[in-house]
Amino acid sequence: MKTYIWLGKLVIMTIISLFFSVFGIETLIGSFYLKNPFDFIMYFFSASLMILVSIVGIIFAVSRLYAFIREQKVQ
Repeated sequence: MKTYIWLGKLVIMTIISLFFSVFGIETLIGSFYLKNPFDFIMYFFSASLMILVSIVGIIFAVSRLYAFIREQKVQ
């Protein structure tokens, strides 16, 4: 039972990270259409940070899942 809850948390975290990653990419693309350079810099760096944090969330979930599967094969 505990394993399924843990796995569910990882899946939810991955889905949320994917959503914010796509949202960050759309924001990054949209920043290039802005006229004001200060707005461009603000949107560009905020979108980059959003993408970075989302990718770290995805890598964390994938690495945890890989370690769990590897551990199950050893036993």
